[in-house]
Amino acid sequence: MFKRILVPVDGSAASMKGLDMAIELAKSHGSQLRLIHVVNELVLGVEGTPTYSTDLIQSLREGGKALLKDAEAHVRERALESQTVLLESIGGRAANLIIDQARQWPADLIVMGTHGRRGLGRLALGSDAEMVLRSTPVPILLVREGE
Repeated sequence: MFKRILVPVDGSAASMKGLDMAIELAKSHGSQLRLIHVVNELVLGVEGTPTYSTDLIQSLREGGKALLKDAEAHVRERALESQTVLLESIGGRAANLIIDQARQWPADLIVMGTHGRRGLGRLALGSDAEMVLRSTPVPILLVREGE
């Protein structure tokens, strides 16, 4: 049923729970896994204006590559293979790139972790998971971080 599972990872505990669920689904369905990480290259300067620091951007890229490498190793430990993709954005929401990737690949399912924030925390931080849920062209499984 789910032959292609897209899994956004960001290194958080919620993200890892989502990855673990995707691994279980991939095992039971014989699915391909594609792990993605979004690097947002927009950095606000002291006065709130966009600024770009080559060193900072390179550091974000390297951190994203390392995160994907670790997630891929986590998949391999469970006797599966995965593809990895590092996506870059300048000021856009990660949700938009996740949705675009789901269309382009094309994914049959998106599995992603969510912190399950509510109230002011959700209002202040926003929710990429919620944005993906509202706009995705494919089914999505949200896995709560929980306890």
